Amino acid sequence: MSSARIIIPPPGPKARALLERDARVLSPSYARDYPFAMERGRGAEVWDVDGNRYIDFAAGIAVNATGHSHPEIVKAIQAQVEKFIHISSDYYHELMVRVAERIDEIAPMREDVTVFLANSGTESVEAAIKLARYATGRRQFIGFLGAFHGRSMGSLSFTASKARQQERFFPTMPGVWHVPYPDPYHPVFPNPANGDQGDAVVNYIEQELFSEALPPDEVAAILVEPIQGEGGYIVPPSNFFPRLRELCTKYGILLIADEVQSGVGRTGKWWAIEHWNVEPDIVCIAKGIASGVPMGAMAARKSLGAKWKPGAHGNTYGGNPIAAVSALTTIELVEKGLMQNAATTGAYILDALAEMHARHPSIGQTRGIGLMIGVEFVKDRATKEAAKEMRDQIVHRCFERGLLTLGCGRSTIRFMPPLMIPRELVEEGLEIFESAVTETEKQFVSG
Repeated sequence: MSSARIIIPPPGPKARALLERDARVLSPSYARDYPFAMERGRGAEVWDVDGNRYIDFAAGIAVNATGHSHPEIVKAIQAQVEKFIHISSDYYHELMVRVAERIDEIAPMREDVTVFLANSGTESVEAAIKLARYATGRRQFIGFLGAFHGRSMGSLSFTASKARQQERFFPTMPGVWHVPYPDPYHPVFPNPANGDQGDAVVNYIEQELFSEALPPDEVAAILVEPIQGEGGYIVPPSNFFPRLRELCTKYGILLIADEVQSGVGRTGKWWAIEHWNVEPDIVCIAKGIASGVPMGAMAARKSLGAKWKPGAHGNTYGGNPIAAVSALTTIELVEKGLMQNAATTGAYILDALAEMHARHPSIGQTRGIGLMIGVEFVKDRATKEAAKEMRDQIVHRCFERGLLTLGCGRSTIRFMPPLMIPRELVEEGLEIFESAVTETEKQFVSG
């Protein structure tokens, strides 16, 4: 087994120098959890500018699906760069067609899809919002509290995971109504009359929101993450999506699945929504689709996408050949084994975390599917009060020991390593994680 190699306590001198230069010229709006200054990466390992080596449980926020600089991704990009780097979407090229064909093959709908290629998750969501309005002629939408869908003005109107993301940007796009996301660990409806939180949320939409405030025939779409990402890696109850699909079908409302973080094999299936055997009308794709090359995509049922006329939506960089060839290679690698590794390795991590849960009273809940896993920290298991300061300390201690993690939700740490991560690195990372938890618990217990 390889060992973590922190040779200079971070941030080292080279990292500090880089941080100073960064502060002089880059926007202060970037949120950095800790001072990691990357120099290179390979697979699920990364090195900082001072030579410290880390295990990567963050993967650039679930972006580096195939790991850092996978040799087949590098080879494909190098070969394409020698041919041509860019041609705008005003013209045609085969790679743009091929990547759309592959997305059509793996999309979570039986109906054929049309694909709009973009550069990021927020652009994919913007395209979905615009198509939903265009195709239905309706103007209202439903989103969920705790959701993150992006930071451009349309997607920001749905984002509801942190108030500071919206602060001083109002008014965003009008017509978005937020309802609770069904969180089994923190139920908004503590004693639902029938069923569980999934039933309670859908019942709330139909029986209260639709009857008292929002006519359903004015709702274009419901935009939802199959597993909430920034909101805390929350896995909904098993009946939530079947009920939500039924609701949408009943009222002619489109179901938009934001698979930006959860898609492309991360949960052991191509798309997280497939775990509930539910088909969306539109799916938003980004992050893991091109192994770190900026790319997004919106795939819609062909009966919807065909309603757009030329010029209704477009962009300059969408379908960029470098992104397209990276996406094609990524899809092939995920298909040939990385998706299965996500399923088996994720199950192994969840088993290990269940054992940690028994040893550590600060761990309130562990949850997830595949390699989309959350560990929520609480001050007391009985009250489930969020332990944000403790969570933040653990994230920093992991970094100091050679493990990259990120927080989400009120007090959750998310594990989203590259899909190719080998077992020995998982074990090493979990060892570092538990040592950080143990030390932090002692600190908080001693006051």
